Amino acid sequence: MSAAIRFDDVTLGYDRHPAVHHLSGEIAAGSLTAIVGPNGAGKSTLLKGIVGTLSPLGGRIDLGGSAKGRVAYLPQAADIDRTFPLSVFDLVSMGLWTRSGLFGGIGRKDKETIAEAIAAVGLTGFETRPIGTLSGGQMQRALFARLLLQDAPIILLDEPFTAIDARTTADLIDVVERWHKEKRTVVAVLHDLETVRRHFPQSLLLARSPVAWGDTAEALSAENLFTARRMIEAFDPHATSCERKVA
Repeated sequence: MSAAIRFDDVTLGYDRHPAVHHLSGEIAAGSLTAIVGPNGAGKSTLLKGIVGTLSPLGGRIDLGGSAKGRVAYLPQAADIDRTFPLSVFDLVSMGLWTRSGLFGGIGRKDKETIAEAIAAVGLTGFETRPIGTLSGGQMQRALFARLLLQDAPIILLDEPFTAIDARTTADLIDVVERWHKEKRTVVAVLHDLETVRRHFPQSLLLARSPVAWGDTAEALSAENLFTARRMIEAFDPHATSCERKVA
């Protein structure tokens, strides 16, 4: 199976302070992968590196044949401004921008496609609702509908099920599994290990450096989780960017 995302000795960080150290490996095309680790492990930083909003301090991230516009990214809820005066319809329609452009206009066929995406996440009837009036679960449904319209081969989700109700979580996991059946590559930062074990066949356990990567049952062993926790506790947050020594 070909690689959708390849990491070649990647180090990512802020102001030369590393948040992810020397990551090498591949995420297979069409795979369903969870990124797991303690708080401060560099999980969200890694997604920002993949999507291109954060440049590596060292190494390289290769998306193969996928252009940046072919990567759909859902950031954490805290990073989304809900005060902007948008309706649910307007928010979801933004998923068409990669195809139509910012000022491309919305035709009848596009409106039908938007309505189908809204229906797919259970928000029919909410089209005119301002996003500022939505509950956390309703907002996440709308954001998933926007992702559906982006029709991207690579989908990145940063804590997509945090602080939403169980029914919404189940409905959105169904959407994720639909993407997986369509052979899209889905990478999600997650904290709930039960959700990971039930729905994500592959996992990367990260503690600024990779601890384990592969089959979820093996990667998330008690021993590996303990190692990850100890690595974060021992990490110096003020360390400068490191370099590999060449023999």
